[in-house]
Amino acid sequence: MAISAADVKKLREASGAPMLDCKTALEQHNGDFDKAIEWLKEKGLAKAAKKADRATKEGRVEVYLHPGNRVAVMVEVNCETDFVAKTDAFQAFAHEVALHIAMAAPKYVDVADIPAADLEAKKAEMKQEALAEGKPEHVAEKIVEGKLDKYYAEVCLLRQPFVKDEDKTIGVMLKEAIAAIGENMAIRRFTRYQLGE
Repeated sequence: MAISAADVKKLREASGAPMLDCKTALEQHNGDFDKAIEWLKEKGLAKAAKKADRATKEGRVEVYLHPGNRVAVMVEVNCETDFVAKTDAFQAFAHEVALHIAMAAPKYVDVADIPAADLEAKKAEMKQEALAEGKPEHVAEKIVEGKLDKYYAEVCLLRQPFVKDEDKTIGVMLKEAIAAIGENMAIRRFTRYQLGE
């Protein structure tokens, strides 16, 4: 079956995948658009890890204003090329991230962004709580390790369960978006404003 350039372009715009991959996907699935997208998604998941070292200097700043104008979010989501930054898939991902930030109020993008002094203070607080409950020192240390994961899920965007689907974290969603779009992506920074805070 002959695949037209228009079909390849349409798949490229829908998926954000490279042109050659789009052509291959359509050829392998006899022009079936849905099967081609699914194939690109599966292929992308395997490649997502390989793309992690690529520079992400393009992208967009997504702005979300919650109904009622009580919460506003600005988030910078980066990708490799301006072409991908203009795709519907990339823009939809950025919007979902901004919406999540508005609802979940994370403080940091990931664990590495937590100031060392704040993290040490939190660990000391957790340890003190465990010791106050009568736990021995070595047990208190293990309790702190367990509580840290819960703390990270509360304050770190990439570790939070997505507000629309709690089976996925934002980090997993980011990996899926990288796989589907075909470029490395990163959530660089965000600011959340809430009336009265």
